[in-house]
Amino acid sequence: MELRGVVVVVLASVLVLCCRSVLEAQLQVGFYKSTCPQAESIIASEVRRALASNIGLSAGLVRMHFHDCFVRGCDGSVLIDSTSNNTAEKDSFINNPSLRGFEVIDNAKTRLEAACQGAVSCADILALAARDSAVMTGGVMYQVPTGRRDGRVSLVSDVLPNLPAPTFDVDQLTQSFASKGLTQDEMVTLSGAHTIGRSHCAAFSSRLFDFNSTDGQDPSLDAGYASQLKQQCPQGSNDTSLVAFMDPRSPYTLDTAYYGNILQNRGLFASDQALATDSTTAGLVKQNAAAGGGIAWKRKFAAAMVKMGQIDVLTGSDGEIRSRCRVIN
Repeated sequence: MELRGVVVVVLASVLVLCCRSVLEAQLQVGFYKSTCPQAESIIASEVRRALASNIGLSAGLVRMHFHDCFVRGCDGSVLIDSTSNNTAEKDSFINNPSLRGFEVIDNAKTRLEAACQGAVSCADILALAARDSAVMTGGVMYQVPTGRRDGRVSLVSDVLPNLPAPTFDVDQLTQSFASKGLTQDEMVTLSGAHTIGRSHCAAFSSRLFDFNSTDGQDPSLDAGYASQLKQQCPQGSNDTSLVAFMDPRSPYTLDTAYYGNILQNRGLFASDQALATDSTTAGLVKQNAAAGGGIAWKRKFAAAMVKMGQIDVLTGSDGEIRSRCRVIN
């Protein structure tokens, strides 16, 4: 019986991998070449316009794509609004108010519907907007396979079990990313997205004031950095708008400063600093931090983003092409 159980598990795993590979194969670079040739340029122009007035939205769009893909796959479900009968993903305490940039997707979708009605999915708009955001903040250009279709389901209950928490240790992070088909190296690479953007204080304040029964402050946190964070996030404050930059040195530039911060015990989240506690991930952190000019890491980041963007996608006749990204057809 035990051997039979092992065989069943192995076969099930193989089937999952096979199905995922088939779905991925249906995505292709230039999917809209004939149906909406201006699609990528329209999306890029909307992202450029948004970042010109608020560069911080770049991190919001990259994070939104990540949160979309890790919950139900890259199907644009994170974009759907809640209704009187359903609380959607975007209104999870994890996503609200941390996710930003929904209006950028809406604006791009409006223009795309005017140019080529019913052709471009919201899931693809988000994947391309995340790429453009990374490129416009210093990343390398990369091609995004497209052809995703939009999901019809968005449940708040799906968010917490699927997104890695800012308190995760290395084992938990590794398991979370592995469940999505991503390696530990890709996990460390994608974590580097924390080199741009900001975080609300609630996501890390326990490291400052209530770490455990022995230590009020996380002993792995650099004392000077902790003092700075305490000024930005005062103990007992009820102001939910208070934020801190993920990487104070270059918060609007996609670079390898994030990894240097970790080596100096200045990772903002416990999950960031945890990468220095394991020999394998610590080695990857050092490798990325030492990358001359960050080009090697930026190329790895681009490749990891492409792979992440293929998690459990809907293609072919599955799902739909929403006419408005916030509501199902």
